[in-house]
Amino acid sequence: MESRYQADAIESKWQQHWASAGLDQTPDQTEQPKFYALSMFPYPSGNLHMGHVRNYVITDVIARLKRMQGYRVLHPMGWDAFGLPAENAAIDRGVAPAQWTHQNIAQMRQQLQELGLSLDWQREVATCFPDYYKWTQWLFLQFYAAGLAYQKEAAVNWDPIDQTVLANEQVDSEGKSWRSGAIVERKLLRQWFLKITDYAEELLQDLDKLSGWPDRVKTMQANWIGKSVGAYLEFPVVGMDEKVAVFTTRPDTVYGVTYVVLAPEHPLTPKVTTSDRAEAVDAFIAEVSQTSEQERTAEDKPKRGIPTGGMVVNPFNGEAVPILIADYVLYEYGTGAVMGVPAHDARDFKFATQNQMPIKTVIIPEGGDADATLEAAYTEPGIMVNSGDFDGIPSTEGKQKIIEHAETQNYGKARVQYRLRDWLISRQRYWGCPIPVIHCPSCGTVPVPDEQLPVELPSNVEFSGRGPSPLAKLDDWVNVPCPSCGEPAKRETDTMDTFIDSSWYFLRYTDAQNTGQAFERDRVNDWMAVDQYVGGIEHAILHLLYSRFFTKVLRDRGLLNFDEPFSRLLTQGMVQGITYKNPVTNKYVAPADVADPENPVDPATGDALEVFYEKMSKSKYNGVDPKAVLGKYGADTARMFILFKAPPEKDLEWDDADVEGQFRFLNRVWRVVQGVIEQPITGETPDKLSKPEKDLRRAIHTAIKEITEDLDGDYQFNTAVSELMKLNNALTDAKCTNSPVYQEGIETLLKLLAPFAPHLAEELWSQLGHSDSIHQAAWPVLDESALVVDEIPLVVQIMGKKRDVIQVPASASKAELEALARGSEKVQPYLEGTEVKKVIVVPGKLVNFVVAKK
Repeated sequence: MESRYQADAIESKWQQHWASAGLDQTPDQTEQPKFYALSMFPYPSGNLHMGHVRNYVITDVIARLKRMQGYRVLHPMGWDAFGLPAENAAIDRGVAPAQWTHQNIAQMRQQLQELGLSLDWQREVATCFPDYYKWTQWLFLQFYAAGLAYQKEAAVNWDPIDQTVLANEQVDSEGKSWRSGAIVERKLLRQWFLKITDYAEELLQDLDKLSGWPDRVKTMQANWIGKSVGAYLEFPVVGMDEKVAVFTTRPDTVYGVTYVVLAPEHPLTPKVTTSDRAEAVDAFIAEVSQTSEQERTAEDKPKRGIPTGGMVVNPFNGEAVPILIADYVLYEYGTGAVMGVPAHDARDFKFATQNQMPIKTVIIPEGGDADATLEAAYTEPGIMVNSGDFDGIPSTEGKQKIIEHAETQNYGKARVQYRLRDWLISRQRYWGCPIPVIHCPSCGTVPVPDEQLPVELPSNVEFSGRGPSPLAKLDDWVNVPCPSCGEPAKRETDTMDTFIDSSWYFLRYTDAQNTGQAFERDRVNDWMAVDQYVGGIEHAILHLLYSRFFTKVLRDRGLLNFDEPFSRLLTQGMVQGITYKNPVTNKYVAPADVADPENPVDPATGDALEVFYEKMSKSKYNGVDPKAVLGKYGADTARMFILFKAPPEKDLEWDDADVEGQFRFLNRVWRVVQGVIEQPITGETPDKLSKPEKDLRRAIHTAIKEITEDLDGDYQFNTAVSELMKLNNALTDAKCTNSPVYQEGIETLLKLLAPFAPHLAEELWSQLGHSDSIHQAAWPVLDESALVVDEIPLVVQIMGKKRDVIQVPASASKAELEALARGSEKVQPYLEGTEVKKVIVVPGKLVNFVVAKK
């Protein structure tokens, strides 16, 4: 029998055993309550990093705990496998995207299995496999049938040298193409959208249902949806039958409009531009087209704009004001135009001041001066002035009165607007899910019939990174007969945004092997919603919002019967590594190149280095390879460290010394259990326990109570591991190692440890003689009576000085406590020859004798 803890041999042995026994497969019966534990699935880059490890270990502990607590558990894994990196690999290395992706999946699957994760691999999905994206295409057609998928022109990043569309991440900070170095332009292309705006209000209101989500995430989603209540107003263009429409949340300031601003790409821009302004306007539009949306709307960037020469009439006061175009107004947002009220909007005030535009005050604080020169925009509520019939009205009331007047006079109407835009899902790339429609000259846009799904990606593709999408160059793939009329037609060559794939994968897991449906309705309704979802805060908005949107649409299509996909959400913190940076050169230095960590200097320059913790990344040389940690200490130690070092929602600072500490702890567990294995305990637990037995049983059930509470709700894994250490210490120090209570303690320790260090717990459980897996054992149940303390320590004092500590019955009365204190052998010498003037008894704490010499 092994007397030394050998992690590598133990972990390999049990991983193979669990796999062959099918221990982690999802049960089919539905008598038990269900628990769906899910980690956000990874992109198959080829290598796990510590962020992955933390995510998956957290979810695994929860899954293992719930199985032991009697739940039937669904704990699956898959791969978010479409995307740009595979296409880049094809260009750079000449490896087909499918081959590159499949190799990476195989490699990462092996790495996940080495962590001892209790995953049901029979439900594995990969979004790039035809048996998955067949149903992605089918779901797209559900959106299309519901009128929620449509095409319109939208701006893309265009590389004028390579003549290709670029993703945002392919444009560098200077607005240049990452491959050709060309200045990227904005170009209009006809693209596919999903109508998420139809669900904006429900997506916003239903955030209130998500009591198990962090408030921070719900706030981020609410801000992204960005509901605004205000007015839609129309300003007639002078000299033509056109109107500039704006949305404003401050209709009470409409009398203070001194200009209106169009987005440069607004269709009205060329119409309202006068001939003398045409050259300047065209130059400005060309300049803005080379600027990213992020740059145009950045708060810290100066706002630029120029007059078009056109004018509009403010219908409320009949004043003509100029029409400008400016970079900070985007056509995709709102109406693509804004009204400029510099007196009452900070951005407008700054813009008007820079461009010498007039500033007209129309709201003042109560008792204020309407003629006073403003030093800054007045944006608070107040009294309306210079506003015609509305003068003297509080501005808060004026908002509604202005809207009512606009509706009466046909100037505008009340409107609710959302910051949320419809979801642009078109990608001019190869490695994505093909959009299943055919464009026919006679029939228009025709869905691919269900029986012809999936529309598979062709394999005979050349990748150059230049020109249109590789799919668009394949005539034999593009040219097909129309499904409706049979005439020559063309396939859609755009592929879908990869967020589509990840917006329903959690539904597929519930019925992953179904070849006839995306999922069977009863199965998806049985398992959903996900009870615990674990992933990074970086997915707080898009992935989670899109998944919620998909769920609601599929509910409305009759495919499922719930409103929200994820009941509880845990956003784990980042894993940070020790980082060395030269403040002079701003270059990072690898820890291995730092000779003296106490006084770190750059080996190349001799400069003193800054030392801090930062998110692990290759570029900072501060990453820790999970393979190296597993090779040295084993998966159980890595799991224990990750769970112990920090609460799951906080950032974790990697520390090799703390990893070593967890390895030592598991060795201590090994040794304490080996003592029982070498000298088995026999006999029944006696009816009357000795004091050492009572003390140990109290420690056992205190651990059960504390760890069970730590793993309920907020998942305080770090304090749970601390409680495991306390129980192990209690067993190590126990004076009743031959008692059945000690056996109870050993077996309880292993059960409580099992979700955290599954291999070690399984090995020691087996060595104790159990034939069934510890992971199929019941979670320990608290015996409240074991926590009751029969005896407690009582401090005995003479004149306030401690003279003894005695054990007394917990239920003793004050008189009994005084008598027990007087009977102390250590106290009696101090009482002899004295007169006890007073006895102070504090039950449960102390007895103090106040004495005087006779």
